[in-house]
Amino acid sequence: MQTLPVFATVGFREKPIRPIPIDDLTDILVAAIDGRMPRPSTGSGSTYAVVGAEQLMLSKAVRRVASVLGRRVVVVPRPSTGSGNTTAQFALAQVTEWTMKVPLVAKAQVRMLAEGVTDAAPPAASVPDGLKPRRMFTAEQIRESLPEPGRFGWKDLRVSR
Repeated sequence: MQTLPVFATVGFREKPIRPIPIDDLTDILVAAIDGRMPRPSTGSGSTYAVVGAEQLMLSKAVRRVASVLGRRVVVVPRPSTGSGNTTAQFALAQVTEWTMKVPLVAKAQVRMLAEGVTDAAPPAASVPDGLKPRRMFTAEQIRESLPEPGRFGWKDLRVSR
């Protein structure tokens, strides 16, 4: 949004997302490392589905981030099926993964947005109640998670030093 205030969604029919504040994810990871995560009863080994506390449409989340940045953003629906459109989105993601230190978009993000992952799906278990993310996708949470202000440039490419 800092470089180009245009955001393309994955699919004409937008799917909901559940953003996870980094603090909530960190709490879960530390609990897993410390052995405080019980073994799931679903037979899934130690796989947990981690989703944020608040469900909202991707365009609404994008507009919240833009608002925190003090920017206006144009959200453009981009079809995700037929005519190779998903292929083009995966290709863009692959190129950014190869060329950028922090990719503009990753293949896993395209896949999640195309599927609309908001709930635990078998065989993954839900996170135990005491560790479930509770923080909302607020301006404060967004502000704390944003990178330093600035546009994409040569410094963001893997070839730069």
